Amino acid sequence: MKNLKYYTYATLLFAAGLAFYLVNSIKYSIDEEARINAAEDKVIEKLKMIRDAQIGFQSVNGKFANEWDSLLNFVENGKIFLIQRREETVLLDYGAEETTLYLDTLGSVTVIDSLFSSIPNFKASNLIFVPGYENVKFEIWASKIEKGGVEVDVVEVRNPKPFDPNRKESNEANINKPLRFGSRTSITTAGNWE
Repeated sequence: MKNLKYYTYATLLFAAGLAFYLVNSIKYSIDEEARINAAEDKVIEKLKMIRDAQIGFQSVNGKFANEWDSLLNFVENGKIFLIQRREETVLLDYGAEETTLYLDTLGSVTVIDSLFSSIPNFKASNLIFVPGYENVKFEIWASKIEKGGVEVDVVEVRNPKPFDPNRKESNEANINKPLRFGSRTSITTAGNWE
C-alpha cells in the first residue's frame, strides 16, 4: 500500500513537471513569434518610408538612388514639383478630335513636407538603419535592366539581418526571404510582405 502512495505521488509530480515544461515551451514560442512580428512591423514601416523616398527620387531625377548619400540628400534638401495636368479637346471639321495636353508647374514642396510630414521627429539619417539594431544598414541597390528591348530602372532595398531565423536568401518563395521591396530582375517596387 505504501508503494502505491509513492508511485501516485511520483506520477503526480512527474505530470506537474511535464505540464509546466509544455506550458512554458508553448508560451516561449508564442512570445518569440510576437517579438519577431513586432520587430518586422517596424522594419516594414521603415521600408515603406524608404520606398516612398525612392519613388520621389525617381520621379524627380529619372532614376532610383543607388547609394544612401544621394537619397538622404534628396530627402533633406530636395523638392517635389506640383504639376497640374489638363487636356483640351477640340472637334475638328471632319469629325475627328484633337487633344492638347497642358502641364503646368504650380510650385514645389520640400520632400520632407511632402512625404514625411506625418511622422513626428523624423530624421532622414535614421532611414538607413534597420530598427532594432544600432549599426546595421539596409542594403540598397539600383540600376537599369533590359525588359522587352527597353532599359528600365529597378531598385531593391532589403534587410540584411532578419529577426526571423527562418528568413533566408536561399528560400524559394520570395515571402520567406529577408524583408525587402523592389527586385533586381523585375519592374516592381512591391514589398515581399504585401
